[in-house]
Amino acid sequence: MTALLQTEKLHKAFGSLVVTKDVDLAVEVGQKHVIIGPNGAGKTSLVHQLTGQLRPTSGRVLFNGADITGAAPEAICQMGVGRTFQKNNLFLSLSVRENVRLAVQAKQGGWYEAIRSVASRRKQWERADQILEQVQLAGSYDRAVSALSYGEQRQLEVAIALAAEPTLLLLDEPTSGMSPAETDRMIDLVRGLPKHLGVLMIEHDMKVVFSLADRITVLYYGEVLASGSPAEIQGHPRVREVYLGGKH
Repeated sequence: MTALLQTEKLHKAFGSLVVTKDVDLAVEVGQKHVIIGPNGAGKTSLVHQLTGQLRPTSGRVLFNGADITGAAPEAICQMGVGRTFQKNNLFLSLSVRENVRLAVQAKQGGWYEAIRSVASRRKQWERADQILEQVQLAGSYDRAVSALSYGEQRQLEVAIALAAEPTLLLLDEPTSGMSPAETDRMIDLVRGLPKHLGVLMIEHDMKVVFSLADRITVLYYGEVLASGSPAEIQGHPRVREVYLGGKH
């Protein structure tokens, strides 16, 4: 079976600094695949290469079997790859609902609202409402984004990524900076995502990792140290030595 996302010997160097070294990675349809590793392991640099923010020095990125290496971020998004970032990127002065509606509109293409029909606009609102219910923000439609808690803003970022109707969702440390209660809500949110959606997530919180992961890949100084099921990773002697058993 063809993987939803696959990398082949993905390598990125800035001069003598190697940030990813011959990384082989595969995400299957419907799989929750989590990348872990110490700070500086190359996790975010890897995701940047998958989504077009960074062009690899060598190697390939395949999505649904098509080579997307070095494609523009907006083109990769339209192909079906959604993404959140470590830092929120929201319209703080607009309502929660309007943020998601704008993302729905962007997916449909075009910004010429003056010539859009009332029916078209209504469908955008309806789709936004469906997504907000999916990410557990149904009670916050009309609130300004600036009034949301940090955890709620992270939930909204997931909603905006889902508005692009992805088949693969990339989550870059979605629980970073969250309280325990906010973290639990994010776990529930990710667990409740559509079963057909592949998820590739960078995460540092081991509770989150082992609550959600179908498969875990460990990066260490830009290389894949190990990749396997949660049980295999927990029992891997080298992983325990350099990561799970130490500070991270």
